[in-house]
Amino acid sequence: MHLFDFISVSFPQATPDTTKLHLAVRDNYGQDPLDIYLAGGFEKWQSWQSKRNFNREHIVSLIQLTETNSWLFAGAYRSVSCIWNTDHFDYKTQPIEQLNEYSGRLKIDFNRPGRQSYLKAERWVDSLCLKEMLPKKMTVREFSGYSTTKLSKAHLDIIIQQQINSWYSSLSNVSGVYLITDLKTGKLYVGSATGEEGIWQRWTDYSKNGHGTNTDLIKILNDHGSDYASNFQYTILEIADTHMTSKEIKNRETYWKEVLGSREFGYNAN
Repeated sequence: MHLFDFISVSFPQATPDTTKLHLAVRDNYGQDPLDIYLAGGFEKWQSWQSKRNFNREHIVSLIQLTETNSWLFAGAYRSVSCIWNTDHFDYKTQPIEQLNEYSGRLKIDFNRPGRQSYLKAERWVDSLCLKEMLPKKMTVREFSGYSTTKLSKAHLDIIIQQQINSWYSSLSNVSGVYLITDLKTGKLYVGSATGEEGIWQRWTDYSKNGHGTNTDLIKILNDHGSDYASNFQYTILEIADTHMTSKEIKNRETYWKEVLGSREFGYNAN
């Protein structure tokens, strides 16, 4: 199904010839629009434009995902007004209410033509294909790689509770060594996962109770309350080779404890 066929069911006024497509990608300042969207600041971010890019009645915004030619529908907007502000244009926009329930839920297949970010929609109607509707609005990133994994406790809880497939399939198939950082104190905890569902199962334990039965983590939550776990950040230090034994993985865990000083200065009791 084509995107504009889907849009026309709920809001037929947003025809391709009245709409500008905004293909939102990482900007020159390193800002990732998906991060901004998940944090709730996308419309404000989008309203800052160096040129009069939204010179049509409607805007359909798509955010680039890590999968090839995959985009997240970030909403449809009315372009209400535009004023020049020193060195840029400030747009005032209004979300189209009839399409709000689909924001963050539709994945669109589209092969971006070159580096253009603002397109006249009528030229690309047949190329914008709806490939998936998520059951709930995306609230965390899809899994993008072990070396770039960095999760807050809140995001970990969402991933575990919603059983987000890209995270489950990636974390449940690997063992390895992970790191928990207390962002309030800077203290570290190094752990390893060797069980049947690997890192997924171990991190599920942390999502449930915050401490995963680790002695020092239990103590700090007892001292400060269970909500203190909101200060924890979860990252992956090392993925185990498929031929590594549990003992070898434990040896790698010991190595990282020594390198990071997590026994002397952190939360590792042994």
